[in-house]
Amino acid sequence: MLWCCCRLSSRVGPKSMDRQGIGMTSMRTRERLIQRLMDRGIVNYEVLQVIRTTPRHLFVDEALAHRAYEDTALPIGWNQTISQPYIVARMTELALAAGKPAKVLEIGSGSGYQTAVLAPLVGEVYAMERIKGLLDKSRQRIRDLRLRNVQLRFADGLDGWADKGPFDVIIGAAAPEQIPSVLIEQLALNGRLILPVGGEEQTLTVVTRTPAGLETTAVEPVRFVPMLAGTERD
Repeated sequence: MLWCCCRLSSRVGPKSMDRQGIGMTSMRTRERLIQRLMDRGIVNYEVLQVIRTTPRHLFVDEALAHRAYEDTALPIGWNQTISQPYIVARMTELALAAGKPAKVLEIGSGSGYQTAVLAPLVGEVYAMERIKGLLDKSRQRIRDLRLRNVQLRFADGLDGWADKGPFDVIIGAAAPEQIPSVLIEQLALNGRLILPVGGEEQTLTVVTRTPAGLETTAVEPVRFVPMLAGTERD
């Protein structure tokens, strides 16, 4: 299996990054997004605060920056999207439902936005991406934001990251048609797998590994890109 793993240095600062934004990326625009998330049922204050302060406009192409704080998915190249802020907030709330997780595995880190939202709220984030171009861009963003508790890996997410497990939470940002057993095996006891499951019709699903076995909860209908095997370097 082809993979690449790196620990991100905390020494590179965001000297040229416009975190606050102007116009349609300003804090006022972000506040409108936060109000919409609250209206849709997001109640965790810490999650809302991290969404408020994470510069989503830096995770999309400059031509789309004016739409960064709309509650919608946006294209990021390679036929992939940055997830809708509501979905990021919802999955993050689910990740924190049993308290602060020490170790989180993220499958399909894409632009790095979900990674950046998770990092201030958990102990360690281990993020995997199968598309090298996306990984390279997200690596620089994570460095610039000085997120010291993130490791990135270029690899097939369907294999998980066994040597860093077991994980308290595994989050998937792409939809397998069935729940991957290898990811269940990498959950800690009472750990939770949070991911969309399905083909044409998908459901955000939480699988908890309990002493008595697996507990599966269907959360709500969603739409994600499919979870694919293998890696892409181009």
